[in-house]
Amino acid sequence: QVQLVESGGGLVQAGGSLRLSCTATRRTSDYGAMGWFRQAPGKEREFVAAISWSSNTIRYADSVKGRFTISRDNAKDTVYLQMNSLKPEDTAVYYCAAESTMRISGQYDYWGQGTQVTVSS
Repeated sequence: QVQLVESGGGLVQAGGSLRLSCTATRRTSDYGAMGWFRQAPGKEREFVAAISWSSNTIRYADSVKGRFTISRDNAKDTVYLQMNSLKPEDTAVYYCAAESTMRISGQYDYWGQGTQVTVSS
C-alpha cells in the first residue's frame, strides 16, 4: 500500500507563493504518474495538475496555467506543486494522488490526506 503525505500548506496573502510537497512511503518507481487535486468548501474536488513518471508529460487545469508548476524528484520519492500569484479562489484542501501507470491516465489509485491552503485577500 502506498501512502502519500502532503506538506507545505498554510495561510498566504493574495499574490504570494507556496510550495506543496508530497512524499511517498514507497519508491516512486513503484507507481507512476502523480497529480494534485483540490477541494474548496462546498465544492467538488477538481483536478489541478498531473505529471507522468518520467516528467515528459505535464498537464494543468486552465485555472492554474502560468501560475502553478508541478515537478517531481523520483530520487526523493517526492512530487511538488509550486504555486505563485495565488488568488483567494485558490483556497482549498490540496490532495496529492498517484496512479499505477507511468503515463497520465486519470485513474488515481492512491490519495493523500490533504493539506490546507488559505489565500487571504
